[in-house]
Amino acid sequence: MLPLISLLLHGYVAARLLPALAAAPAVCAILSILLLISLWHMPMGIGLRYRFRQRRKPAGVTAWLAWTAMGLFSSLLVLTLLRDALLLAALVVDAIRPGTLPPGAWDVRSAWVVVSLALFVTAWGFVAARRTARVVRVDVPIAGLPVALAGFRIVQLSDLHAGPTIRRDYLQRIVAAANRLDADMVALTGDLVDGGVPDLAPHVAPLAGLHSRHGTFFVTGNHEYYSGAHDWIAEFRRLGMRVLLNEYAVLTHAALGSAAARIVIAGVTDFSAGKYDPAHRSDPARAIAGAPADAAVRVLLAHQPRSAPAAAAAGFDLQISGHTHGGQFLPWKWFVRLQQPFVAGLDRLQDMWVYTSRGTGYWGPPNRFGAPSEITLLRLVPA
Repeated sequence: MLPLISLLLHGYVAARLLPALAAAPAVCAILSILLLISLWHMPMGIGLRYRFRQRRKPAGVTAWLAWTAMGLFSSLLVLTLLRDALLLAALVVDAIRPGTLPPGAWDVRSAWVVVSLALFVTAWGFVAARRTARVVRVDVPIAGLPVALAGFRIVQLSDLHAGPTIRRDYLQRIVAAANRLDADMVALTGDLVDGGVPDLAPHVAPLAGLHSRHGTFFVTGNHEYYSGAHDWIAEFRRLGMRVLLNEYAVLTHAALGSAAARIVIAGVTDFSAGKYDPAHRSDPARAIAGAPADAAVRVLLAHQPRSAPAAAAAGFDLQISGHTHGGQFLPWKWFVRLQQPFVAGLDRLQDMWVYTSRGTGYWGPPNRFGAPSEITLLRLVPA
């Protein structure tokens, strides 16, 4: 079914653009080749995340072609649809008032605009995706925050997606940048991998070098379940991470000259984990059950923002999430809200704050356009 859908969509783009560009045969030839590459690799690219864990050799050039072509075609498809909508509007206006907006006058120009914009988005997005994620600093106001916890620093890394195109050197740069932030703790909020442990363990190994006062905490994302979650949980524990599976940890923290205070760090399995392992059904209430009542702050690590309603009901003060990538590149950022209550940044749900990271890596196409990747430094401050 997927190859047929891909064929129809690629055929639509070719039929709508190539005739309008016929006066430039070289451009038509290049565009045709790009569409053929995309048509060939696009189904392969989608399947790579499932097959990659079974391969001992990196996907290499095939993966780069597959994912880059997917990003380029995505932009071409959306822009072609937009172009056709505008040309249809011009037809309607011309039918009502002939000569006002003759559609033929815009046919060639609009085709050039579509191709130019798609190439620009792909090129710019590639550079943005491959550079080291920027640091985003966010203050989270907490009512009644003890002096000992004022300024408590949480570094969040999310959605690294180590896999066919994100390898060891990429993670080494992220770890080095995170360590420079001198965090009190590190939160890894899921989707760290796109492949199995035998393939990716050497590339994920730099995460063992993360440094913070209270250590590194990890919760599963949906991609861990695509890639063998139980094996990865064991591997992450071997790397020194505290894996939170619907459970909590209590940290005792003291600032200079103040009495110590306790903060609860809880974590849930991915929102969809129960589909892959019923024992991993995500449960924020279970994650905090039995936590000390005198804890000053209760923080939940949850991969998907969709965990927020249950987390707010369970009494958390802050939920830290990822998953959305902020849409990763236009226009998909405008569609994320169809699935998730929050897209990116700091939001409020009842008495709980929700921070949603745009992600530290990228999934699939090496493209970050309009949704830059981030290393997040969250700081608790008095309200």
